[in-house]
Amino acid sequence: MGQVTTAEAKLVAGGGAAKGEDRATTALPGEGKEVVLFVENMRCGGCLRGIERALNALPSVATARANLTTKRVRVTGKAGTPSTEALVAALAEAGYTARPFDTRLIETDEEGRRLLRALGVSGFAAANVMLLSVAVWAGLASDMDYATRGLFHWISALIAMPAVAYAGQPFFTSALQAIRHRRLNMDVPISLAVILATSVSLYQTVRGADDVYFDASVTLLFFLLIGRYLDHLVRAKARDAAQNLLLLRATGATVVGADGSLQFLPVERIAAGMTVLVAAGEQLPVDGVVAEGQSSMDTALITGESLPATVTPGDKVFAGTVNLAEPLRIQVTQVGEGTLLAEIARIMEAAEQNRSRYVRMADRAARYYSPGVHLLALIAFVGWIVAGAAWQDALMIAAAVLIITCPCALALAVPVVQVVAASRLLRQGILMKSADALERLAEIDCAVFDKTGTLTRGELQLIDDQDLNDSELAAAAAMAANSKHPLARALVRAAQQRLGSVTAATDVVELPGRGLSRSLPEGEARLGSAAWLGLDQGRESDSPELWFARPGQPPIRFAFEDALRDDATQALQDLAKRGVPAEILSGDRFGAVRSAATALSVERFAAEQGPAAKIARLECLEKEGRLPLMVGDGLNDAPALAAAHASMSPSSAADISQTAADFIFQGSHLSPVLEALDVARRSRALAVQNFILAGVYNVVAIPLAMAGYVTPLIAALAMSSSSIVVTLNALRLRSSRDPS
Repeated sequence: MGQVTTAEAKLVAGGGAAKGEDRATTALPGEGKEVVLFVENMRCGGCLRGIERALNALPSVATARANLTTKRVRVTGKAGTPSTEALVAALAEAGYTARPFDTRLIETDEEGRRLLRALGVSGFAAANVMLLSVAVWAGLASDMDYATRGLFHWISALIAMPAVAYAGQPFFTSALQAIRHRRLNMDVPISLAVILATSVSLYQTVRGADDVYFDASVTLLFFLLIGRYLDHLVRAKARDAAQNLLLLRATGATVVGADGSLQFLPVERIAAGMTVLVAAGEQLPVDGVVAEGQSSMDTALITGESLPATVTPGDKVFAGTVNLAEPLRIQVTQVGEGTLLAEIARIMEAAEQNRSRYVRMADRAARYYSPGVHLLALIAFVGWIVAGAAWQDALMIAAAVLIITCPCALALAVPVVQVVAASRLLRQGILMKSADALERLAEIDCAVFDKTGTLTRGELQLIDDQDLNDSELAAAAAMAANSKHPLARALVRAAQQRLGSVTAATDVVELPGRGLSRSLPEGEARLGSAAWLGLDQGRESDSPELWFARPGQPPIRFAFEDALRDDATQALQDLAKRGVPAEILSGDRFGAVRSAATALSVERFAAEQGPAAKIARLECLEKEGRLPLMVGDGLNDAPALAAAHASMSPSSAADISQTAADFIFQGSHLSPVLEALDVARRSRALAVQNFILAGVYNVVAIPLAMAGYVTPLIAALAMSSSSIVVTLNALRLRSSRDPS
């Protein structure tokens, strides 16, 4: 068995701790302790950089690493624990609202609800104001009198102004915070454009002018709130896997007292050196050493190995594994945050932080776009004032520049492609969970697969059974029916498929780690391991096996395999054709992994790999300049799924792995991996096209607006048209053919 050791569980890079050390409370050599903060208004890559910059500027801070997905920042002090008050104050001075993170607090999606309410209000206002605007436009071409037009303008004002005041709050608040702290973000030009268009429209309404632009204000907000809410939605569904992982721990255990008394205690009250009793079927709540008893342990949660491991006195066992057979007495070595399960959680969160630092295309574009918009509007306003225009006219032209250059098309360039791509993937049984997953998946150039449950079906099957006669199979299955061991269950399933039914034998005794024994008139019958039957002579089997021996008859071998998915070979070949070679990293036995790699024609593979070893391999690939895709299903794959450049997990995977992955695919085939890759690459091309379209639009529209040829109304229509063009371009993804 490939056990995960304490040393193996160390995070290879990124600040992990050895088993027994609490990264939240214990310092690495030369470092102080850590403080974890939750930053409510961390929304983009710019926020992430600003937060880290503000904290790293403090003399008491050694490192500050923010996680955009979880909105957390881990701060390590140079000596001792940094002052939480000082950290919160520094972030407040930089414009960010922070508080100490507490896993006991239930975080509600209040921001999502606010955005959804704002979206609903702006949508209602946009629809009604646009209807009134259409009526006014039609009236200008016919015989609408002055009083009626003025009434429609005032009705539009009564609808639009409260809607703008409410629906614009997500942008106004963010813009105000940025201005207060002497920085710019994308919300500043948006807010200025909306406020100017609304103010100018109200001024025009009071004057009784022909043109007002309330429709521009509310329509602009509606489009931008769609993009903002979609981005928030995919972020809210992104993984918070490290916290969820800790929920897998047992909450308590039965402690054996010095006098032999038994007492159930919560994990918080259990200490190293105590002895706990773990009954058959129970999950281990602690790390420890077997003090008494012999049993089989389901270690798939930790190692990913498909077969249970036999444990005897002196063997190490870990929290999160399940005792399958006989009661065990465990001497506790680590509890709570010192367990290997908690260490995996820390590895995973560190891996998430690394990936959350990835900057999306829209964030990169926004970094330079916002200052340019303000500069152009200012130049237009000052230029027309210098040229002798009235301040009202100059302000109208500046407003038109702000509106026509408003980053609506830019803001929608990526989200609208994501929505169309997510819809297409969902029809294929693929769920996209991460906001920037498509962009990262499009960049991958190699793939790393787990074996059990990913390349294989995750269910053992009897092989080479054609030479077995029905009586032999029935006799062995009758004994196997008394056990819950995976191999015994597989044998019973095979017998049921051939014989129709299996009747459990009586007087069967199960010996954990060995097999099943039954007394017959002619002697003892055994079903179990080759070593127990005296048949193991140092050979290594490539497949799991059971041996069945009866008095006076030759032993019979039952070989099993975890069958590959039907299209596994073809899928890996197709990936190679797309320039994505594959390799296998598995926690399973060497023989089983080698057999699968041979069947799939995969040259590079590794067996008995723990979570840290898998991350180490991914880091090695990245140092070579590669961008790996990780596909896995077990808990031991979860940190690697979080650390990889992009990741996918089957729907049959452990919950924590599904939480860590960027994509979840359904079905018994691997073709969804190819579909997701093709859609991601096509989405990247369309997103780039959208940026080009938005750029061309600005190149053409900005000079016209600055020259005074565009009114705010025409600017709003042009802005909306650019958004529609971007959306229509993204819709091409729905029917596009997969790239080869």
